[in-house]
Parts: sequence; C-alpha cells; structure tokens
Amino acid sequence: MTFAVHGLAVARGIAIGRAVLVASSRVDVAHYFIQPEQIPAEIERVRQGRNAVVEELQRLQTDMPADAPHELTALLDVHLMLLQDEALTGGVKHWITERLYNAEWALTTQLEVIARQFDEMEDEYLRERKADLEQVVERILRYMKGVASPVAPPASSPRRKTQQDLLLDDTVDVPLVLVAHDLSPADMLQFKQSVFAGFVTDVGGKTSHTAIVARSMDIPAVVGARAASQLVRQDDWVIIDGDAGVIIVDPSPIILAEYGFRQRQTELERERLSRLRHTPAVTIDGHRIELLANIEQPGDAVGAVRAGAVGVGLFRSEFLFMGRTGNLPGEDEQYRAYREALDGMQGLPVTIRTIDVGADKPLDNKVHKDTHLNPALGLRAIRWSLADPAMFRTQLRAVLRAAAHGKVNLLFPMLAHTNEIHQTLAQVDLARAELDARGEPYGPIQLGAMIEVPAAALMVRTFLRYFDFLSIGTNDLIQYTLAIDRADEAVAHLYDPVHPAVLRLVADVIAEGERQGKSVCVCGETAGDVSMTRLLLGLGLRSFSMHPAQILAVKQEILRADTRKLVPWALQVLDGEEPAALLAS
Repeated sequence: MTFAVHGLAVARGIAIGRAVLVASSRVDVAHYFIQPEQIPAEIERVRQGRNAVVEELQRLQTDMPADAPHELTALLDVHLMLLQDEALTGGVKHWITERLYNAEWALTTQLEVIARQFDEMEDEYLRERKADLEQVVERILRYMKGVASPVAPPASSPRRKTQQDLLLDDTVDVPLVLVAHDLSPADMLQFKQSVFAGFVTDVGGKTSHTAIVARSMDIPAVVGARAASQLVRQDDWVIIDGDAGVIIVDPSPIILAEYGFRQRQTELERERLSRLRHTPAVTIDGHRIELLANIEQPGDAVGAVRAGAVGVGLFRSEFLFMGRTGNLPGEDEQYRAYREALDGMQGLPVTIRTIDVGADKPLDNKVHKDTHLNPALGLRAIRWSLADPAMFRTQLRAVLRAAAHGKVNLLFPMLAHTNEIHQTLAQVDLARAELDARGEPYGPIQLGAMIEVPAAALMVRTFLRYFDFLSIGTNDLIQYTLAIDRADEAVAHLYDPVHPAVLRLVADVIAEGERQGKSVCVCGETAGDVSMTRLLLGLGLRSFSMHPAQILAVKQEILRADTRKLVPWALQVLDGEEPAALLAS
C-alpha cells in the first residue's frame, strides 16, 4: 500500500530505490560495504560468531545445576533453535552476498526483518520471542567484536541501475536509499563514497550537520521525518522527493513513472548548468563575485575545482577528528591532510577552520552530547580548543606547516569575547615559536574570525582590528539570534534566514568590512541558497562559500543580476517587517 511520510526538504532532487535501514538500537555496529572478494571472509566471521555462541549455550546447558528451573533450560533451547534457524543464517548470507554489507550490518539487518515478522504474529507467546532473537544476535555481535575486521571501510560501489531498469527486475544493483533514526556527521562521511542515492532521517533540521553533509554529497535528503525508520521496512521501494520533503513508500507504477520523469528533468538541468563551469562569476554591471567551496575532507578539493570553485572558503577540519576510536590525529597526520587539500585545489587558496566540535558534532572520545544540558551553549568550537591548548597548538602547527606549500587562510569559530581573541592569537604566536625552535619551515597565513554569535556581529569593528577577514556562519548566527536549536525538528519552522534581526546583523557586518577594506564572506547554508543570492548581492556581499554542488546554480543567479537595481531593493527588504514577502515578490 502506497503511503507518504513528510519531513524537511534539505537536499534537492529525486531519489528512487530500495530502503536500507540502519537500526537506531544498533548504533554501535559498523555499517560499510565490502569488496566482492571479501564475501567468504565476512560469511565466515558470522559463522564463527554463531558457532561460538552455540558452544557457549551448550556449555551452559551441560553445567546447569540439577535444581535449575525448567523454564531456564527451555529458554536455552529456544536460543539454540534461533541460532540455527535458516531464516537468520540464510538471510545474513543474502545481505552479505547480494548487497555487500559487512557481517555486523548484515546481521542487524536480518534481525530487523525477522523482528517485524514476530511483531505481526497473532500468538502472544510467539511475538515475545522477538526479545530472544535480539538477545541471540547481541551475543553474536559481542563475540564478533573480537574477530578481526577491516579498520577502514572499503569504498565499494556496485553498479547502479538506470531508471528504466527499476520496473523490470529486482536484483542487487538497484539504487539504495538510507533510512535511519539519526546519522552522526561521522556516519555521513563513512557513507559518503557509498552507493546510496538518498537519505532519510527521523530527526534533524535544515542545517543539522546530517543535512549539510547530505547537501555536500549532492543527493536528495529529507530529515525530521519523525517515524520514517519505523514505518519503512527493509527493502521497501522508496521515493525521496528532496524538493517537497516527502518520502513515498511502496509507490504505484504511475507514481514511479511520474517521479522518473522528474528525475530525468533534474539531470538535464544539471547538464545545462555544467556549461557555466568555466564562465567567470560576474554580474551584469561588472562586479566579479568570488565563489568558494565548503569541504569536509581533503579529497573533496578535487570536486570543488571540478565544480568551478576559485578556492575553499571553509574546510571543516573537525571531520578529520570524528569517528576515531583511538587518539586524535597528530600534527603530521593533519599536516598531510591539509597538504592534500592544497594540492587538490591546484594553487587556489584554502581557508581552514580550526576544529569546531560540540552540539551536534561530538567527538566519540572527547565530547558527548548527552553530557551537557545544552551543548550548543557549552564547551564547543574555540572554547573547546582554548580549553585544550596542547591539542589546539598541534592543529595550528600543522596548518602553519601546510602554508609553506600554498595560500592558506586560518579561520576561528565562535569567538565572542575580546579575551578569547587575545588567547587565540597568543596560541598562534606560540605555535610559530614552537616551529621556530624545531627549525621547521612554515608559511604566512591570513587570520580570520567566524561571525556566528550575535555578540561578534555587534562587535564587528573590534574584530576587524584583529583579523584580516571575516566569515559569516549563518547557520549558527540564525540559531543563536533566534534562540532555537537548529538540529531540532520541533522548532525547525522557527529557523528563519530572512528574519529582520538576522538580516540586519548580516548587513552590518558586510557594510563594516567594506568600509574597512577587508573581505567578508558568507559560508553558511544561506550562501548556497539561490533564493538568497540576489539579496546578498544587494547587501554588498562579494564572496560566497558553499557546497560545490550549489556553485553553478548560484553562479547562474549572479550572471543574471544587476547590483545597481538590487541595492535599493535590498535596502527595502532590510527595512521591512516581513522580508520573506518582499523576497517572494
């Protein structure tokens, strides 16, 4: 039966494929694709895990005291039967062989499939056996943690089918869409090179980092879909409408055909935009606009150049630190990563933001979201760095060393106090001194500050006395100005990029930067929103940084713009009580 689930549209486009569920109760289980030659080894890992648990239960039965309750013996019998049930073992082999899931993922996927079957049973006793199955699988997973497995997930991508194939048959290489309760930024990066054609999560807002990374992957995504992960079943056919924020489950042939047509239209539009890649971003009245890229990993630099970016305006360095079970990356490892980004940009400038963790970007071994009552207002970003000066200087030294090989700008997040500015600049001086003492070469860097706290926007003149450039992080600036959690779908409707207060802060920062002759860039999601391009141009913005996938669409708006007409209109929008209405007119 066809039904729809509504959420928030965060990455545009249409995706059609089979649902892959990542169970929220198994968040500690690794999910990655294996290479075909690894199939026998993964099946063997599951077999060893199952056999070890069978032997453990058989030992328990053998050592059972004579006066043990009969029910306990019966329970062990049930567990042994479940372990040897073909529905479990055969299903796990299917997911490994046909979908190239790693062993743990295959096991938890088959658990979800069988658990749903238990839920539908009329007999109460049989329904309750689901808990036994979960316990059995947990035992196997615990054993498998001690069995060797790849440290880094291989980037394997089975061939995808064309849209025409979707209605013809149903084999391994159909497109897949990921459905989960939530995905951490580290999870998103792990899936970044995977076969997924789209993402759906129960929670999150338009500027949660799940949404941001989905946009950087340029694939359709819907977040804040509430109970999607409970309503969608493993392997259901799913359409993700990233334009409307709708997920259609088990679509009819007519609906499939309609969305297939829309999907092809989107692809044609992208092909048309691709012709603008080498066209300079210049307005009708001759203003040259700088279009930069936001990246999460060094390898993303190649895609940024391919999209026509003239530099990196925001390298989110925290993604180098995430999802690690051991120590944080050392100086040499970070240096190599920054060098790779510089090399990938082929001589174009790279702006590296120092680690910004906390709130919805926790580090597994450092910051845990549930440790603080309100992590968005706690120890995050520059506060976190200044609280650990040794870690901070390790990153600063790595950036300074990389600057010897190309143009590097260094950006500091979430500054709000003058004393934070002084402490930050002192750490930079110390890092230089440490490199001097070692005789290590390093290069010159421009220093910049993120304007993402209202206090910083109101102190813009002070900030410009200390920094060479400013970058407006609209995601957090909107969050803190309007006092909402941008990752909370319950208040997502209050997240308003054109709220008069937000626009006033943005306009004042741009104007002050222009007065002092220093560069101001917008690097938040607003920069890549084509509905905001004309307004930002009218406010005087000349530097935009966004996901590479959004560059060409924004460039098209710039090529059509005449700032002589946009300036008076932008001032009118700025002075209005309902800017959104004026933007739509």
